[in-house]
Amino acid sequence: MGKSFPLIPKQVPRVETKYRRIVTPIPVPESLPLLEKLRQFEPRSMSGQPPVIWDRATGVNVFDRYGNKWLDFSSGVLVTNAGHGHPLVVEKLREQIEKPLLHHYCFPAEPRALLVEKLASLSPEPLKKVFLLTTGAETIECALKLCRTWGKPQGKTVFISFEGAFHGRTLGAQMAGGIPALKDWIAYHDPEIIQVPFPGDPRCQDRSFSLFEKTLKGKGIKPERVCGVLSETYQGATAAFLPEEYAKALRDWCNHHQALLVFDEVQAGFGRTGKLFGFQHYSILPDLFCLGKGISSSLPLAAVIGRPEIMDLYEPGTMTSTHSGSPLCCAAALGSIEAIERENLVLQAAQRGQVFQEKLRALVTRFSGRLLLCGRGLVWGLMFVHPGSLEPDGETAFEVVARCMEKGLLFFAPVGPGGATIKISPPLSIPEEAVREGCSVLEDVLAEVYS
Repeated sequence: MGKSFPLIPKQVPRVETKYRRIVTPIPVPESLPLLEKLRQFEPRSMSGQPPVIWDRATGVNVFDRYGNKWLDFSSGVLVTNAGHGHPLVVEKLREQIEKPLLHHYCFPAEPRALLVEKLASLSPEPLKKVFLLTTGAETIECALKLCRTWGKPQGKTVFISFEGAFHGRTLGAQMAGGIPALKDWIAYHDPEIIQVPFPGDPRCQDRSFSLFEKTLKGKGIKPERVCGVLSETYQGATAAFLPEEYAKALRDWCNHHQALLVFDEVQAGFGRTGKLFGFQHYSILPDLFCLGKGISSSLPLAAVIGRPEIMDLYEPGTMTSTHSGSPLCCAAALGSIEAIERENLVLQAAQRGQVFQEKLRALVTRFSGRLLLCGRGLVWGLMFVHPGSLEPDGETAFEVVARCMEKGLLFFAPVGPGGATIKISPPLSIPEEAVREGCSVLEDVLAEVYS
């Protein structure tokens, strides 16, 4: 699915704007020894991102040490919601380092107490218990464990997720994922973790909830055996959202059959979609939801939040993690959340999303038959397809990312089946003029590629 960007310097036009500066060949010749060192000592899987040596990053910009500056439409894979290097995050980290308290396992400490209290206060009733972890994949593993633990005494062991879903790269998270190419390595597939079609994908013909029920019947799954249903708030590979009526019908189905509903908010949380939590677009509540990425705008931290009777299933000492609530990560998260609230970045994400919608829909119209669009707020998926079909066009998507890099606009590598979707996900702090500038660069590159 993936490919590496070539490490061959290329002369490119000079760029000098408020948000972008390119003054060297790309990749920078002087950066090649470091890039080659990374490729020598890291596994090949780590070589899939554009060959830009990040030296520092602030706000919506990434800088190298050679005089170049990129407008970042990646947020470092949807992490830096409050912006790169936000002063509040830096301040909280500095205070924590200077104490110093850098680790405490599960022993009580103030940063963890303050963060779980804050997260509980943001979460709607009755979702008021918070378990801190390190990565999004860990939260999915935990949610699967809780669903099965809750359901097992009642004979409920079937766990349902959606085709096309990405939930992480650990065993349980990939079993729950819906991208077959990512699961080829698994020798034993749990027969009671099953996938159903995702109705938000623009290529999906049937978006009715009846498809969910027909699929279960076709697989011989009795509803009373289902312990949980897991969905990304939007699918990470495409930025496709559930239809609202489908989401409500799913909540009703879970209520009727006493199954837990879990939302994977790892990419969607903390304002990314124009709501604090993405599931709020559906006007329903899950029983559990998983957070990560944008929770701290920086350091590795994640959380599962849910109903107390589910979160309290395990006895003291039996559901823990070595780095649960690392004091540095908690400090960063408290700073990031404060910044998002103080600067009203959730509302700003919704407003900037309207600008993106206008600009990106215009691109879909201009390059008709080659692009599909999903998303809202500050997460969009521009899906490349071959003309006259819905077959993914990964080669063009890859070329577009490479050419944008040369012009000072930074994306992470194309994602999804065929590597054909460009994710557009800048920090929530992005000014409107930077949105327009970035979309203009993207349009110029598309015109070059399709000419």
